[in-house]
Amino acid sequence: MIKAPIVEALQNACDNPTYHFHIPGHARGGCVLEEFRSLVGDKVLCVDTTDEFDNLGTLHPATGPIKEAQELAAAAFGAKRTFFLLNGSTAGNLAFGMGLTHRGQKIIVNRNCHRSIVTGLIISGAQPLWLTPNRLEEWGLWGSVDAQQVEQMLKANDDVGLVWITNPTYEGVMSDIGAISKVCKKYNVPLVVDEAHACLWYFSDELPAGALELGADAVLHSLHKTGGSMSQSSMMHISHNSKIDVSAVEKALKLVQTTSPSLLLLASLDAARANLQSPCGREHLQAAIDSAKYLRAEIDKMKHIRHLHSEQTDITKIFIKAEGLSGVQLESILEIDFGIEVESAFDKGLLLLSNIGNSRTDMEYLVSALKKIDKTKYKDIAEEKRFMPMLEPVVKMGMREAFFAPKETVAKTDAVGRIAAEVLADCPPGIAILLPGELITEAHMPYLADYGFVDVVRLSRS
Repeated sequence: MIKAPIVEALQNACDNPTYHFHIPGHARGGCVLEEFRSLVGDKVLCVDTTDEFDNLGTLHPATGPIKEAQELAAAAFGAKRTFFLLNGSTAGNLAFGMGLTHRGQKIIVNRNCHRSIVTGLIISGAQPLWLTPNRLEEWGLWGSVDAQQVEQMLKANDDVGLVWITNPTYEGVMSDIGAISKVCKKYNVPLVVDEAHACLWYFSDELPAGALELGADAVLHSLHKTGGSMSQSSMMHISHNSKIDVSAVEKALKLVQTTSPSLLLLASLDAARANLQSPCGREHLQAAIDSAKYLRAEIDKMKHIRHLHSEQTDITKIFIKAEGLSGVQLESILEIDFGIEVESAFDKGLLLLSNIGNSRTDMEYLVSALKKIDKTKYKDIAEEKRFMPMLEPVVKMGMREAFFAPKETVAKTDAVGRIAAEVLADCPPGIAILLPGELITEAHMPYLADYGFVDVVRLSRS
């Protein structure tokens, strides 16, 4: 029997109600807007509580059912320790930045990392050494990171404190983490992998091996993205032979996590892990993989639509493009004409996910829509905005120094030649257009179409 201790504890609390004279103030739905109650139901309000009550345990430090649930998750993913995260994997990246890096320390980071990694480094004051991934020019995407690049940077910098890699990319493009891990071990440098989009890899032999299996010291998973938990719930894993200071990371987590954790979100993490280990969950995962294969095979038969092949990507993440259409135009056609919403759209294509919650009927409808689009002639409409930042930075100041420097807000067009003082990174995918300390150039302007003003470092008055 698959155990889900937080779920079981919440069920017991609902079945054996007590008088509540503590937070949350709605007291199991005693006073909420009726329209909201009709929308979410009494059961959701019943389980919307926080830790320390109803024998639910605590999150910091982990006790009771929460501790047991984290231990079960660690076993499921093959980790020594697992921490449940609220505020998504962002909280984990902030904790890594605060707990594992310090002011002036060199950290190797791929340029297409999530903005939360940048935030962690701004807080700590560490110095990122930007690792430029390979480019997939035909698709307008960043590609994989080479282990040779990592080794070259470690050879050139004998004082690197951490290698911090995102894998897979938001679009599912994969790097050879096994090879990168071997390089990191050779130079005795810890490897942290932001594996936010790949929690499913640990539950099917048809998906790639996960970073915990390949030698990473610590890994993040956004179970809410693909694993079936509720939005903003994630996990942090520490490997069995990790070199990192687990105590430092745990202390940093206490600084960035809420002191009133939602048991509803924690239970959804517990439930997602249990579901993925269950026969039903495995069946749904296999169905998602089979549906992805079906979609890719059908696209191969089309004349004007193509997909980025699964040899380069996680098979369940399908990046497609249509001849004569930008990704944003294709997204609009799917949404307006067919009622289909996609994960995200970029300059040359868009990203579709084959989720564990999708049915085969969903995928068949998508295929039918793409077949109709493939046979239709659309007008090519020029677009001024660009959506996937693929510019190499010109660094003029440290990120922390620039972020906390005296600044001024100027019109975007007047910012060229100035030094950025804020993080500019649209979500999704949360990849940096500009970071504090970087020179703003004309090449940035197409990516800033939605920005009227930007913060820049104030010029000194002589």
